[in-house]
Amino acid sequence: MSPYTLHRGTAPLLISLPHNGSAIPDDLAARMKRPARRSPDTDWHVAELYDFARGLGASVIKPFASRYVVDLNRPADGHALYPGQSETGLVPTVQFSGEPIYRGGAEPDAEDIGDRVKRWWRPYHRALADELGRLRKEFGRVVLWEGHSIRSHVPMLFEGRLPDLNLGTADGASCSPGLQAALAAVLERQDDYSFAVNGRFKGGYITRHYGRPDQGVDAVQLELAQLNYMDEESFEYLPKKAANVQVLIGEMLQHCLDHARAG
Repeated sequence: MSPYTLHRGTAPLLISLPHNGSAIPDDLAARMKRPARRSPDTDWHVAELYDFARGLGASVIKPFASRYVVDLNRPADGHALYPGQSETGLVPTVQFSGEPIYRGGAEPDAEDIGDRVKRWWRPYHRALADELGRLRKEFGRVVLWEGHSIRSHVPMLFEGRLPDLNLGTADGASCSPGLQAALAAVLERQDDYSFAVNGRFKGGYITRHYGRPDQGVDAVQLELAQLNYMDEESFEYLPKKAANVQVLIGEMLQHCLDHARAG
């Protein structure tokens, strides 16, 4: 199983989909409880949702393996992203439902975690960094867009219903103020979806680590409530619902391109 696929585009925009993968190697699946083998906490269909962005010239990187193998949007040293709040770690041992992923006594140990970081985490991040470097060298500035999705209700992580669109820029540290303002304005002008900017989801490790606006890399995360483009129970992709939110995402991506091209 390859760690990732990378489509190299022709525009200063890289879309990273670190939780799109759902594959679990057989040796790891054998240690997991049966419900976890479905990888239910996958960001289902985000690759399909963002496929239109290739037409904008965007590069797209996505993994094959599930976040249950290793979470590519967590730091390799395992430190918390949201201290004091519930979250899953570098190698999760519980599902978003709170149920255990592994059978008793089969949980990953330090050696296992280190091996997963080497086999899955590091190759993805090397490729991500290299592609950002290529695009920045060619265009002078590049935007990294982190595409995520999650169930609209996850009591372990947040109270009540999640807003439809959750824009995160590490409280403004990962992207230029002008770009954040332009993206927020897109959300403010529409009435179809609820939204938050730097609310519960401020951007994960990738957004925070790679977002260096003073060095020519702006990073933005969009956490999308899954009911806006799929059925959360069956995991079925709903093209008509997806088409509506794709229009809004497309408008935001165009602002990203305009921003990068303006230097």
